[in-house]
Amino acid sequence: MKFQNKNLSAAIMGICMIFFQNINAQYLKGITNVRDTSFTNASAFRKTLKYFPNCALVPKMHFENVIQKPNVTYCSYGKRKMKLDVFYDQNSKKKQTAIIIIHGGGWRSGSKEQHHQMAQKLASLGYVCFTPEYRLSTEALFPAAIYDLKACIRWVRENAAKYNINPDQLTALGFSAGGELAAFMGTTANMPLFEGVVTHSNSKSQVNAVIDIDGTLSFVHPESSEGNDSKNISAGTYWFGYSKNENPKLWETASPLSYVNASTPPTLFINSSIARMHAGRDDYRKILTENGIYSEVHEFENSPHTFCLFNPWFEPTIQYIDNFLTKIYRK
Repeated sequence: MKFQNKNLSAAIMGICMIFFQNINAQYLKGITNVRDTSFTNASAFRKTLKYFPNCALVPKMHFENVIQKPNVTYCSYGKRKMKLDVFYDQNSKKKQTAIIIIHGGGWRSGSKEQHHQMAQKLASLGYVCFTPEYRLSTEALFPAAIYDLKACIRWVRENAAKYNINPDQLTALGFSAGGELAAFMGTTANMPLFEGVVTHSNSKSQVNAVIDIDGTLSFVHPESSEGNDSKNISAGTYWFGYSKNENPKLWETASPLSYVNASTPPTLFINSSIARMHAGRDDYRKILTENGIYSEVHEFENSPHTFCLFNPWFEPTIQYIDNFLTKIYRK
């Protein structure tokens, strides 16, 4: 497979739009409109504890200076209101860096509450954090989640003054599926194919930095195991509506590695020791380096995929994030 380091051609984009609109009917049964609650911090902890008995859940936290505003609507589809939670330091005087924290769960499960501890901690360090929900594959297929998160970025930029944000310091951060989505935000800025229907907004959807925590960079890379439907329908197949074998071009189209180029922002990769969870990272970084774009990698030895949710990995993850953003934004 030859990976592209620029946007897909207009012809491919046109074909992709047909794919988006004509989803394979055999997978529509996956759209249940019933929330999948199988992936939570608690359920992940029970599984992780079997192999890492010394790990611990990160406790709920609250800092006196941090204000939390829950369930703020950032866009609507008819009666469907898309919500996010906001965390910010009420004592902050100067313009702050914004971090949009995108949860994981295989594009099918998880919730915006997944990273509240991370949002609280980062807000206590002077960042303004947003934890948005996005439409999962039980509700809508790819690229609906992309449209949602682009709308979220535009909303944050539109509300920069309200939350004392520097609009040139917007960061997309995500874990697992959220990491893939964060990288996708960074590589497809303002591309009409992935903007969705934009109404009442002149704001742009680009971000100024990406933090990918164990999210794949390519669904079709040799390092990737996503799309193995031999035992069960994979998370990717549910999200795309086609298996990888049926429609490999669609899976390539959904891969951040297909778009990374000279306009991609500085990127931080924080990874577990499970290589398939960050498939394509080295090829992605090579393109960044060729274009003079800064990137970092921090990989925890002998660590689970869900490391950032638990101690002892949570605190150093926060430190890597803070150090990276301080460096690129020169706070």
